Amino acid sequence: MKRRAPPPLITTAVWERYYFADCEIKIKESTEFYGAVVWPSALVLCYFLETNQDKYNLADKNLIEIGAGTGLVSIVTSILGARVLSTDIPEVLGNLHYNLARNTRGRCRHEPVVKELTWGVDLEEKFPRSSTHFHYIMAADVVYSHPFLEELLATFDHLCEDNTVIFWTMRFRFDKENKFVDRFQTLFDLELIYDLPSMKIKLYKAMRKRKVGTETNRLE
Repeated sequence: MKRRAPPPLITTAVWERYYFADCEIKIKESTEFYGAVVWPSALVLCYFLETNQDKYNLADKNLIEIGAGTGLVSIVTSILGARVLSTDIPEVLGNLHYNLARNTRGRCRHEPVVKELTWGVDLEEKFPRSSTHFHYIMAADVVYSHPFLEELLATFDHLCEDNTVIFWTMRFRFDKENKFVDRFQTLFDLELIYDLPSMKIKLYKAMRKRKVGTETNRLE
């Protein structure tokens, strides 16, 4: 995970360069929004996906990233071949769209799409279950000390089908995060697949708990 910071500028905008999937990725950040900064959990997730392509082939798979922020994970998964829907709150969509367009044009088989997603709000209207089918859900550092954890859980629940795979990286900072993991496990089977104790970051793989007697879902 090579990273090179540019010379400091007297501005709220910051540029960072990363290297994934044999590509240099240049990200525009902003110090004004938490959602406009690349957090270490995103780097961990990108590294895992890049180095495990033989096991998790994203080519032509439907993928949504929630809380995409600057878009690094969406960019990397697009370059790896996925059909990516990159989502976040309205305040960061402009920067998100800019980063995706700058870094994926001419590099990926499917152009990523940016869409507003406020957790727990108008989910069926904007992402109807009948026509929205995702093979993968990506989430990097979306759990922290904020008042919208129940809405986040409802969003996971709405977007996830029986065979949808969730990759979720999280840096543990507060007790609320541990409680969210407990709540999350009431709906999903959770597997720890990567652990970085020095950074307090864990990478989880999750799938919806199966009910006895249910049929295989429409993604198969």
